[in-house]
Amino acid sequence: MERPAWAPQGIDISVPSVSRMYDFYLGGSHNFEVDREAARKAMEFMPGLPKIMQANRAFMRRAVRHAVSEGVTQFLDIGSGIPTFGNVHEVAQAADPEARVAYVDHDPVAVAHSQAVLEGNDRAVVTSADLRRPQEILKSPEVSELLDLERPVALLLVAVLHFIEDADDPQAAVAALSESLAPGSLLVITHASYEGIPLTKEEAGGAVGVYRNIRNPLIMRSRDEVSRFFDGYEMVEPGLVAMPNWRPDTPVAQEQEDPYAFSGFGGVGRKA
Repeated sequence: MERPAWAPQGIDISVPSVSRMYDFYLGGSHNFEVDREAARKAMEFMPGLPKIMQANRAFMRRAVRHAVSEGVTQFLDIGSGIPTFGNVHEVAQAADPEARVAYVDHDPVAVAHSQAVLEGNDRAVVTSADLRRPQEILKSPEVSELLDLERPVALLLVAVLHFIEDADDPQAAVAALSESLAPGSLLVITHASYEGIPLTKEEAGGAVGVYRNIRNPLIMRSRDEVSRFFDGYEMVEPGLVAMPNWRPDTPVAQEQEDPYAFSGFGGVGRKA
């Protein structure tokens, strides 16, 4: 398999990556055939996966604009993936040129591509770290030098918690990050769930099985389970809802939308 010029040396391009599969769903070009093959296999069971990802990105952009409108101009985006058009720094800095964004991912391709995209932007950085080790993130030079944790920060955990198994205690990781945030900070989460998917659990389970087979288990949690990540936060209206229903730019006519867009949940909480 030929290695593209943009692919960092030392990574195994024969193993699928969830961040590169996500890039493929969104129509990006920073993915390998092995990623596309796994994504197509998942789409055989759940053909609406690209629509779910589009709804996820649209929610993220609305949440970022909301944060800036509330005076929160610092962003910590963990599990940020491969930058595509309309990423956090673009949305935030379009709303406020002084906005600061720290991206965190453990995929070498995501980190390398982010570094290239952010070159020359002194208010946006990327670091390689893992959500399961929150102190490593908070103490990294990139994050600690760019963000002032004495002031409110918007912590983005967008489409990442569902890749953390219960055995790795994602609740504790979120709590550790939250403890370091100043009052007035925001927590932004999207999460996959069987709830809302226009398939039976058994049908959707085929796609979940693809992720399990590539050793990146997709953990589908209920609305109640997702809501626990917001312990200690006051939910921003309208609460934890299907992503298109969270402060849409225009009224949502659910019967006219692709039903897959309403799979899973998104929400924003404010730290008291």
